Amino acid sequence: MQQFAELVQLLSNSTKTNEKLEALSQYFATAPDKDKTWVLALFSGRRPKRTVNSTQLKTWCMQVTGMSDWLFEECYHTVGDLAETIALLLPPRTTPVAAPLHYWLEQLQQLEKAPEETKQAFILQAWDALDGGERFVFNKLITGGFRIGVSQKMMVNALAKTYQIVPATLSHMISGNWDPHNVTIEELLHQHTTGADASRPYPFYLAYALEGLPETLGSEKDWQAEWKWDGIRGQIIKREGQLFVWSRGEELITDKFPEFTSLNTALPDGAVLDGEILTFTNGLPLPFQTLQTRIGRKNVTRKQLQEAPVIFLAYDLLEWEGADIREKPLAERRALLESLVQSTGLPVLQLSPEIMFDSWEQLTGLRLQSRDKGSEGLMLKKRNAAYQVGRKRGDWWKWKIDPLTIDAVMIYAQKGHGRRSNLYTDYTFAVKDGEKLVPFTKAYSGLTDKEIAEVDNWIKRHSLEKFGPVRTVEPQLVFEIAFEGIAASNRHKSGVALRFPRINRWRKDKPVAEINTIEDLKELLRVNGQQGNS
Repeated sequence: MQQFAELVQLLSNSTKTNEKLEALSQYFATAPDKDKTWVLALFSGRRPKRTVNSTQLKTWCMQVTGMSDWLFEECYHTVGDLAETIALLLPPRTTPVAAPLHYWLEQLQQLEKAPEETKQAFILQAWDALDGGERFVFNKLITGGFRIGVSQKMMVNALAKTYQIVPATLSHMISGNWDPHNVTIEELLHQHTTGADASRPYPFYLAYALEGLPETLGSEKDWQAEWKWDGIRGQIIKREGQLFVWSRGEELITDKFPEFTSLNTALPDGAVLDGEILTFTNGLPLPFQTLQTRIGRKNVTRKQLQEAPVIFLAYDLLEWEGADIREKPLAERRALLESLVQSTGLPVLQLSPEIMFDSWEQLTGLRLQSRDKGSEGLMLKKRNAAYQVGRKRGDWWKWKIDPLTIDAVMIYAQKGHGRRSNLYTDYTFAVKDGEKLVPFTKAYSGLTDKEIAEVDNWIKRHSLEKFGPVRTVEPQLVFEIAFEGIAASNRHKSGVALRFPRINRWRKDKPVAEINTIEDLKELLRVNGQQGNS
């Protein structure tokens, strides 16, 4: 555990990519094999189930420290992170235990169905056995808030360096449905010789945002254009007579979308399709909020199937007749995909249409139709490009439409988490409704560090009321809020829900009297939104 805690501290404090890469590589070269497998699982999103909740941790910490509820809350609001707050408040350990990472994780998992007193006894024993850094990591693992500055790409590169495996190959090896409880890292990295899990997906290829004009990409004849869809990126896999559906986050979601069951007989064995899962009706996608009603549901009701019907909109073919065809040019893969989709004849599987254009100027005009199509913009893909791994520049570009914007005033503020736990960085914004202000969204990104410090200083001097961690502030600061979409919502006082809201700029030039109104939001909803409730 000590070795892992030291790794986490280094990764959290370092801003140098090469330093992080070297630390990860060194860890994978020296740590116990079971610990390596667990770290690989943690850093690739395969976090263990939560067996103890935050309220229990807080209660047990107050019992150990003799601290009152109000004082604990004040400490928590100051630190901004529950795991770190508890680690700082606990008294020094009295019974050190030098156990590896996998010991603590496996013990935690065994407590899933244990009575609360058994869970409490184990947690208190662990707190008394671990030092401050180890406690912090241990608490993070329990609360599910384990996030540090390590991308999947960095982890793959570190493993590749340690095991001398090509990164793209290694990405495929560690994808899919595996559990650190019953597989070793050696088995994962040698499955290509011993037989891989039939459900294993391919690593996804991700596009970079096109910031300028498409003319910089060269001849338009070399490029294929499609609409950019706002759904769940996924892969449909048919192998060994079984159908598997994976999300981009490497979650096996086959059971959540029973509509795809018919594809098990319609698709040939040895086929893997890449595409987008969308709620779809009358030839157009429904807003993402409709798709959200299907996400996270263990059991899908008939009503949900009727109100949020899904399709798989395919735009690439990665495997055909059991062979990996990712190195073939896009034009060849697309031709095979078109033939495959047509042969199934099922409405649940559709082909992402290619947008025909003769010039970049014409495509620029077509891009303006994106919202009418229920799309976020365009995808540009080079016709001779292979299907790569991860986010790569050059062959795939996303050319999104300009965001919608609204001018609003800040009315509430809350401190952030982690490194920003002492700064007010989470803000709530309102628009006018006559003489009243109506809150309609929250946002916490878009400002520079300098602007955040300036806003934080202003909030501390202009707070009106305190509700736990939230401060009511004088309605004076105006900001332009950008967002990708808007939908009707009966869960919000404003009646609308925004898609990806963020701060576009601080409008120091605009007085509060000139901010937008609730009617402006409703007009945006009428012109650009969807009328479904979220």
